[in-house]
Parts: sequence; C-alpha cells; structure tokens
Amino acid sequence: MSVGAELSPVVLRHIERFIDKLCAEFGEVHSRETIDGLMRDSVQRLAGDAQVDDFVPVLAHRFARERLKALVRAGAIESGDVLFIGLGDTGRGQMGAALLMLRSEGRVTAHSAGSTLGTTVDPAVVEVMSELGVDLAEAYAKPLSAEVLEAATVIVTMGRSVGTIEIPDGKRHEDWRVGDPTEAPVDEVRRVRDDVDRRVRALLADLDTGHADDPPPPKTEASPESQPAA
Repeated sequence: MSVGAELSPVVLRHIERFIDKLCAEFGEVHSRETIDGLMRDSVQRLAGDAQVDDFVPVLAHRFARERLKALVRAGAIESGDVLFIGLGDTGRGQMGAALLMLRSEGRVTAHSAGSTLGTTVDPAVVEVMSELGVDLAEAYAKPLSAEVLEAATVIVTMGRSVGTIEIPDGKRHEDWRVGDPTEAPVDEVRRVRDDVDRRVRALLADLDTGHADDPPPPKTEASPESQPAA
C-alpha cells in the first residue's frame, strides 16, 4: 500500500490488528492478501485526501467487513439486498436503508453508500430518525464500492445529484427523486424522511409480493426534486 509510509506507527498497528480480526472472521473464505488489500483500500477511501488519524482504521474495519460480507453475498445463488446510493451517504441513503430494515423488521438487508466521499451523517438526519426509534448515532458515511454494488439485488439511487451510476446487469434499479436533507432545517429533513418512508413501504410491499425481479414499470413524469431551504 503506497500510503503506508505516510501512516503513523500507531495507525499502522491499528490497521494490522483489524486485519488480524478480519482474517479470524473471514479467513476460511478469503485469503489474507484479499483481506489486507480491502482493509488498506478502505482506509484510503475513508481518509480521502485528509490525514489518516487514529479513528479512521476503526471505520475502515467496519467498511472492509461490509465489503467482505458483500463478496460472500455476491457469490450466493440468491440475494435480497437493497442498496441505497446517495451523494455522500450523509442523509437520504442512510434514511432509506434504515427505514427498510425497520419496516421489514430485519427481513430485508439494506445498505447505503455515497457516489462521493462524505464525512459524517447529518445531525438533523440522526435526530429525525431517532423519532422513529432508529439510532444512527454510530452510522458513518461510506463510499460506493464494487463489492456492495454487485451484491445488491435492488439498487435505489436517491435523485439526480447522485450522478451517473453504472448499474450491473440483472439488477433492479429505481431512482427516487427526493430532496437532500443534508444541512437542511429539521422540518425539511422530517419531510424528506416521510417521503423516503412512503417509498420504502411501497418497495417493501412489492418485494413481499415477489415482484422484485420483474422488469421495472414504464417511467412516468417525476415530480421535480425538492430543494431544501438554505
């Protein structure tokens, strides 16, 4: 890993310790080389151009673990994962994934990711989700990775601002034009939450009736994406 020379001895020790933990969990499925590479790549992705501090390896461990689990799911015969892709994974995608897990009572596995590297989940998003009993206090922004994208059965992009996403063949894709709650007033964030919740319930009803693999319905004129107040 080229960035290794730039890391402090403390960070390097954290990374090696987390690699050992991942090997203990996934060593029968993935080689140490694969695990090592994913962990170090996760550190780079989460740090971006910023300095890698002592806390980044902790998040990188969670991110690498999710990617390794996604590799296992992608190799399964059937997967029911739903992936929500937001801009920086700081708001809409986090809402979608959490609400789908909530409304399905854990029957459907959901994940979120950002088309760009975000920072932390917006505090107002954490607040309005807590009103429904959903704790996002430990949630963190995750960049989109090929492993998670490939493991999903249904991919939901959260509006035009997400940009162009290359959807793998055979995946069901929906685009939800919802407002961006990041840095918006709490009332607007709450309105976006309710909009996402309504769409999540409709998606879950569709999945429960067994139509998840059906061709998507013809596109209709979408309402303009709402703009949160400055």
